[in-house]
Amino acid sequence: MNTPKNLTGIELIDCAKANAKYGVEKAAQQCGYGQDIKLFQQKLQQACDQKGISIDVDNISLLITDQQLIKKKGGVEIAPDTASSL
Repeated sequence: MNTPKNLTGIELIDCAKANAKYGVEKAAQQCGYGQDIKLFQQKLQQACDQKGISIDVDNISLLITDQQLIKKKGGVEIAPDTASSL
């Protein structure tokens, strides 16, 4: 899904995180920045700074969480049924 407008703020961070596994070019496109990678990286850096998130926008793959990697590799996520049954 391509977004028609440039995303900003938490929406930009969420979109970039969701598309990080496809690379910076695809993430920029999916977040509404088309081929303007530099503007995408600038806006992502600004959004992360505002939320207190430390990021190296040159290495967008750092946005991929351990949980995403486990799911990609076919690992199993183990968690209690409820918070009281830890």
